[in-house]
Amino acid sequence: MRILGIETSCDETGIAIYDEKKGLVANQLYSQIDLHADYGGVVPELASRDHIRKTIPLIISALEEAKLTSKDIDGIAYTCGPGLVGALLVGSTIARALAYAWNIPAIGVHHMEGHLLAPMLEDNKPQFPFVALLISGGHTQLVRVDGIGKYQVLGESIDDAAGEAFDKTAKLLGLDYPGGAALSRLAEKGQANRFIFPRPMTDRPGLDFSFSGLKTFAANTINQAIKDEKILSEQTRADIAYAFQQAVVETIVIKCRRALKETSFNRLVIAGGVSANKQLRQSLGELMTQLKGEVFYPQTQFCTDNGAMIAYTGFIRLKNGETSPLALEVKPRWAMTELNSIT
Repeated sequence: MRILGIETSCDETGIAIYDEKKGLVANQLYSQIDLHADYGGVVPELASRDHIRKTIPLIISALEEAKLTSKDIDGIAYTCGPGLVGALLVGSTIARALAYAWNIPAIGVHHMEGHLLAPMLEDNKPQFPFVALLISGGHTQLVRVDGIGKYQVLGESIDDAAGEAFDKTAKLLGLDYPGGAALSRLAEKGQANRFIFPRPMTDRPGLDFSFSGLKTFAANTINQAIKDEKILSEQTRADIAYAFQQAVVETIVIKCRRALKETSFNRLVIAGGVSANKQLRQSLGELMTQLKGEVFYPQTQFCTDNGAMIAYTGFIRLKNGETSPLALEVKPRWAMTELNSIT
């Protein structure tokens, strides 16, 4: 079985082909970062228009990369939600049209389930059950995973997601969009203990996150530093970036430790765009070493939105006999707990 995956939930157009016997045989990705950089964030209408321009050419490129034709494709998986409604409609419409024309089944995939299962593309796959940390610009969730579709949300962000807080704080520091990765690079030059940021919601029970206040604390710290220095020095910017990142990472580590203790699991899966953060990977690796457990990540290229995770997730569900109806439906908001479980 060969599945074509289409991802168009936000600002990246991802196309991939997953082969049941060979694994991933094609992976094409186009990022819209340059398109949205002038606006300091994703402009939904521009994102949708760019997906229209890029999706079909990338599908053709993916087929060429895999040395396949449309006749070799057995099913199509597309991101049905959550995401930007216009962007989702582009991928869904193209997927449904191709499935109808090629006379093959199609399945709408949950974007976050795609992220959650992205580590399954690696040779060292996590075994069920495990705790998953889904961490990106739009989501920060701790999920108990007992199997495909067997998900229980243990905790999530009640305001800004971690990736969103990274990007907003980076903007406050004058870094270009998207600023999360740039902030992490700047933090590598920072000095410890010059600025001390709070670890939000760690002084109370529970597994929910809150990063909005941390962003406000960063803004106040920057404003005070400007008053003290007149012109913010590069070292001060680096020290603030270091303190902010350290606060986010340590908060996440504390919550992950709690989740693992609560579930008695010794496997942790980290996925989503922020899972590429070096400091986060190192700190969670140290945590799992202390707990004598294992931590699993997707490759860096599969941390951000991509077609590979959609193709793989679609393969799992199509093989289980699931399909989506021809009538077009997208779900900008969609809880993972609504998904069917696979026994």
